[in-house]
Amino acid sequence: MLEKIKDFHDIKDLDYKELSYLADDIREFLIESISKTGGHLASNLGIVELTLSLFRNFDFDQDKIVFDVGHQSYVYKLLTGRKEGFKTLRQFHGMSGFPKRNESKYDFFETGHSSTSISAALGMARARDLKKENHHVIAFIGDGALTGGMVYEALNDVGDHKTNLIIILNDNEMSISNNVGGLSNHFNNIRISSSYNKLKEKVHLKLDKKRKVVNTIHRLKSAVKSLFVNSSFFEDLGIKYIGVMDGHNLKELDHVFKKVKNYQGPVVIHVATKKGLGYTPAMENPGAFHAVGPFDIATGEAKKKGGITYSSAFGTSMVNLAKKEENLVAITAAMTSGTGLSSFQKEYPSRFFDVGIAEEHATTFAAGLASQGLIPVFAVYSTFLQRAFDQIIHDVCMPNLPVIFALDRAGIVGNDGETHQGVFDLSYLSLMPNMTIVVPKCMGEMEPILEFAIQKKSPVAIRYPRGGDDMKLKALKKFTLGKWEVVSKGEKIAILAVGKMVGKALLAKEKSKENIEVINACFVKPIDEKMLDELIKRKMTIMTLEDNTLKNGFSSQVLSCLNQKGYSSKVHMMGYQDHFIEHGSVEELYTLEHINVEDIVEKIKEISKVNKM
Repeated sequence: MLEKIKDFHDIKDLDYKELSYLADDIREFLIESISKTGGHLASNLGIVELTLSLFRNFDFDQDKIVFDVGHQSYVYKLLTGRKEGFKTLRQFHGMSGFPKRNESKYDFFETGHSSTSISAALGMARARDLKKENHHVIAFIGDGALTGGMVYEALNDVGDHKTNLIIILNDNEMSISNNVGGLSNHFNNIRISSSYNKLKEKVHLKLDKKRKVVNTIHRLKSAVKSLFVNSSFFEDLGIKYIGVMDGHNLKELDHVFKKVKNYQGPVVIHVATKKGLGYTPAMENPGAFHAVGPFDIATGEAKKKGGITYSSAFGTSMVNLAKKEENLVAITAAMTSGTGLSSFQKEYPSRFFDVGIAEEHATTFAAGLASQGLIPVFAVYSTFLQRAFDQIIHDVCMPNLPVIFALDRAGIVGNDGETHQGVFDLSYLSLMPNMTIVVPKCMGEMEPILEFAIQKKSPVAIRYPRGGDDMKLKALKKFTLGKWEVVSKGEKIAILAVGKMVGKALLAKEKSKENIEVINACFVKPIDEKMLDELIKRKMTIMTLEDNTLKNGFSSQVLSCLNQKGYSSKVHMMGYQDHFIEHGSVEELYTLEHINVEDIVEKIKEISKVNKM
């Protein structure tokens, strides 16, 4: 059936038996394709019928849809002419794993972070109304994304102004980790209230037929809702609610979508789906199949076995230190496994807090804990901490509270692309008073850095990359505030390298055969001014190397300090230019950004040549 579909318009003409075959074909295609390239699997297997029904009832040559996060847009991509693109999914210069406006005219908004779809879709809907256009706008959001506070700001606006907007709540009972919080419990209550939903449909039918008794029916409806659900969350906000619908029943979905197209005002359609449907390993372990690398279809096992990573080293260190420090607590924003905190959660459940996809709340929550003498460690992906910029300044740094930020996936992360590259943290954290930024050069330094951060008793950010070490380095056992480490002595040229760039600098020294000095600039803030003074005294040419944008990054801090000291030579800076970085493997992107070992070697030779003139 998939071979017969030339474009999504053909779906409208299929009967339900043919649609069932097509759904099977799509799942088979996704499993086969993603087993080769890697990608987001479980969430996409769960929304095949839901996406098919959207294409049957809406016309995306006119109508607009915004996918929250966007990792669940694969079926949509497949049916909007991008089948061949799956051969290069998430690969360098290939198809993105998220909606991209420059990839297709059917991608209406860039997404990659959670809880943004309703705000964006509402903006589109208001623009439609101002331009006096006539089309539908849909926000497609998962129940996990409803743990993010931005959603409620948007819902408040939606309900207040009664803008025509369709919100599809895809409820698969989890985000990446299992959903947490009161809202998750609320949805659980709604899901089991099938009696309420059946009676509600009858009430709507009566309302359509007997307008004269509208007030009586409204009171009946409210009483029924109170009896079966104990809450009317969306409708209390002024948003019509329909649910819970079976997300795998095409007839039921078609019936609802046809009806809501004629509704005036905003409506939420609550749809229950099964994550991983059609592939047993993904159904049994949807968290593991949220985002996968290439895997064996028969067993579901990854083709490339993962070893020790910075995330797991961090998690182990947290467990070890918690045994000695009873006030140490851990916080995550729905990323328990991803940040390496699963063992901590198991060992110290009362000292572990998963707040949902709510980085702003997590930051101020951590500040509250710290104000009462606890030592909170907020483990978060670098790209997601950007969302808590104001809270870090106002609630953590201004009162100088001892919150520790463990920034996972810092620097280039690879195949997730622009929305996930953690290349801004050194820049935005460096400008904050009272903030200390420390970076390990190898995984063996995770525990001593955490020990340093615990003793610091003020805000500390620990920044580390995705994956593990590229080479074996001797770990520092003790960290002293603002003190760098000379890793390899030399003359004439000093490379100040941050984090994993230390290893690259050492490889470049070896390949260039130049007698350069490699310094582990483990503190980005404060920088080691005494060492800079020594380098100036020795008349060294200084080169900086960082896995971060050059704008206000480590290089900028060094340059500013050297300028104040009257250093008159050129500072050679290597990092990322002022642009967003696309998806691809980490090494491909290093090459693209001219920061791989060969580029460092060329820079060393260039500086050496100038120095000899």
